[in-house]
Parts: sequence; structure tokens; C-alpha cells
Amino acid sequence: MAEQKQFIVLGLGTFGAALARKLSANGCRVTGVDASEQKVEELKEHLYAAIIGDATDYETLKQLPVQAVNAVLIGMGEDITKSLLATLHAKELGARRILVKGVTEDHGKILKKLGVERVVFPEIEIAEELADSLTWPNIIEFLHIDPEYSFMELSVPESLISKTLQEVNLRRRFGVWVIGVKDAMTAELTMFPDGQFVFGADQMVLVVGRHKDLDRLRELT
Repeated sequence: MAEQKQFIVLGLGTFGAALARKLSANGCRVTGVDASEQKVEELKEHLYAAIIGDATDYETLKQLPVQAVNAVLIGMGEDITKSLLATLHAKELGARRILVKGVTEDHGKILKKLGVERVVFPEIEIAEELADSLTWPNIIEFLHIDPEYSFMELSVPESLISKTLQEVNLRRRFGVWVIGVKDAMTAELTMFPDGQFVFGADQMVLVVGRHKDLDRLRELT
């Protein structure tokens, strides 16, 4: 049986509360900290440990298993000073991974300097995903691997239907690799299809490539 993952969420506002609920639903053990008794009370059924306290106070955080958890997640609302203090203390206490809700671009830069693994800008990220889904409705999923490469799942464009992988030659035309093709009706998955694989309607294709190349592939109809 896989070991249960553990997380500490500092700040139980909209962002922190959503994280805590979803992590708990995913079977994770969540410790939540907030100065608001009401916020802690509202989430206590989702928390392994519900703590009313100042998440920016070093002595408060010192009592938590900061080094033992999989990650410390910080969402301190719009208060940049509190966010930075909580991050600084978590880093000093030996947190393995720290992810923080960003407020401004400069805030994000400072957090990166402190060694934060990821700065999350929820409103911007959701807006960008929505804009992409409206612009390219055939794109089902887009997953960043690193700053240069991503996975993308898209509905098979009409221009590829009834053609073989060798004929469409996405590797030469767009610089992307086809990892798999899934039938939307039967859920049958073909991994690493060969050159004679024939694309059909109601299929989804999973590709990996550089962001700039995937952007060109999005335009294929």
C-alpha cells in the first residue's frame, strides 16, 4: 500500500481551503493553520490537524512536522509580507518542498529567490487555460513537463483522419512525438503507434514536444 502523503497548508482562505479539501478528498493527510477560528472550524472535517494560530510565527511553525511532510503550501491572501514571512520560516525549518500563492510579479521573484519550488497565480492560470480552451476547443489536456517541453492531448484533426502516422509525419512537420492514441468511444489506448497506424474519427492523440512546436500543432484542422 502506498504511503499516505502529508501536507501543511498555511492560510485557509479561498485558495488554501480549496487545496485542503481536494488534498483530503485525494486521501492525503492535511494539517491546516489559520489565525481565524471560523476558517479552521469550517474545514476541520477535512483536516488531520486543525490549528488556530499565526502561520507567520516561527515558534508556531516550529511545532509542526515541516521537515516530514511532502510539501508546505502557502496561501496568505493578498498580504505579501505574511506570505514572505511564512515562506522564510518554512524554509529555515527545513521544508522539502514549498509552493506559494503569488500576489504580484515582484512577489513571485522574491519567493523564487527564497527557494520556492513553484509560485502559483490561480486567477492568471485559470484565465489562460480558459482562453486556450476557447481558442483551441480540440485541445483536451495540456501538461507542462519543464520550461521547454509539454504533453498535449488533442482530438484528431479532421485533416489527419484516414491517414497513417507515416503519411502525416508530425515529427517532421511540427517537431512533436506521438506517444499514444486513444479511442474516445471504447477508451482503447494504443501506445507508441507505428508508422502504419491509421488515424480515425473520435480519437484523441497524445503528443510531446517543445511549446513553440505544440503551438503550431494547435492550429492544425
